[in-house]
Amino acid sequence: MRIYNSLTRKTDIFKPINPPKVGMYTCGPTVHDYQHIGNFRTMILSDFLYRTLVANNYQVKSVRNITDIDDKIIKKAKEKNLPIEIFTKEYTQAFIEDLGKLNILPTSISPKATKYIEQMIKYIEELVKKGLAYVERDGSVYFDISKFPCYGKLSDLNGRTLKTGTRILSDEYSKDDAQDFALWKAAAQDEVGWSSPWGKGRPGWHIECSVMSQQHLGDTFDIHVGGIDLLFPHHENEIAQSEGKTGKPFVKYFIHGEHLLVNGTKMSKSLNNFYTLKDLVGKGFDPLAFRYLVLTAHYRDKLNFTWESLTAAQNALENLREKIRGWKHAGNGLCGYYHEFIEAVNNDLNTPQAVAVMWKMVKAKKPVSAKAATLLQMDQILGLNIEKYLDRKLNIPPEIQELIRQRDVARKNKNFRLADQFRIKIQKQGYRVTDLEDKTRVVKR
Repeated sequence: MRIYNSLTRKTDIFKPINPPKVGMYTCGPTVHDYQHIGNFRTMILSDFLYRTLVANNYQVKSVRNITDIDDKIIKKAKEKNLPIEIFTKEYTQAFIEDLGKLNILPTSISPKATKYIEQMIKYIEELVKKGLAYVERDGSVYFDISKFPCYGKLSDLNGRTLKTGTRILSDEYSKDDAQDFALWKAAAQDEVGWSSPWGKGRPGWHIECSVMSQQHLGDTFDIHVGGIDLLFPHHENEIAQSEGKTGKPFVKYFIHGEHLLVNGTKMSKSLNNFYTLKDLVGKGFDPLAFRYLVLTAHYRDKLNFTWESLTAAQNALENLREKIRGWKHAGNGLCGYYHEFIEAVNNDLNTPQAVAVMWKMVKAKKPVSAKAATLLQMDQILGLNIEKYLDRKLNIPPEIQELIRQRDVARKNKNFRLADQFRIKIQKQGYRVTDLEDKTRVVKR
């Protein structure tokens, strides 16, 4: 198995620290809002990697955190006059539900930052004792990047200014400059905070991930996954504080997924192109159509999301379901196709090639039972929930068949307004409608 390692800037052969065991940490959500589909592209990457490792017979301990305390959370909770734990509960639950809809497997552990405050305080104390961090007069504690000679080894600091001796308190700051970053942020008496040796305050964003990952995976672990936007400064700062404290390498493989764009631009609420999974479902899309769309692009390439591309992904997924509907899986699979499939996923998670191999196998003139068995093997990694469509006929009631017939007549006569009325009636009965060139196809939701 080979994977691109942001730390070495090349595709490395994967060699875990303690095979067959693998420790894997994924930067999870900051629960100040519903997660957008760009966040879920990273979650799908992490899930696909996990499934690939398991398929290669590794024993994976996976950790994905929940950041339930940061500047935005405090600000928004205050605006709504809600305690932090109540404010974040809704968004945490929505995130978990969305993971299920995308068929993303549960992690071994999903720690919340607010449950590890005591450990974070002790961690920061160690950094202060080592002379790697300093305390300001207001009680804030900063990591001194000038005291960590290897600072910048992940991001290479190209195009950035190393501002030693300058401090930044906010979690939201420029990614162009490297500055001393907050480990502990002082809080006034009427603000959210916890008691510490430096006074009331709360942990900085970066220290949270170091503590939670090392708490469950040890001082050094195999894999750290996140979006490319976290490479600097978040992951760079994690390395500095973690290796500064332990004197050991922090992570062996850093794996970063590229951005998801919307119509060629960065997703933004101000541009009205900020979409959640709920938005997709509200427009009649199956969440797994988004998963399929993500798999059609390599994780290190930007993915341009459009409604047209999502429609194409949903049509492809429904075509697959219809082709295999009623297949009975029994006996041995097709080893040649599965070997080609595994070669693709083991080659830096080449999901587009893996999907192409899957389709080649589905269309091959081979025994259906063998194709079905192989498809189930492939789907253990793809995660498209194919099994529910195998060995299952779709029985369409006569009344729905009649609506389909009338809709096809309306479309043939170019009475699209009437055709749309029939489509709505069919959908209200729990079916998804897809327009083919000369007929209507429906599948049960």
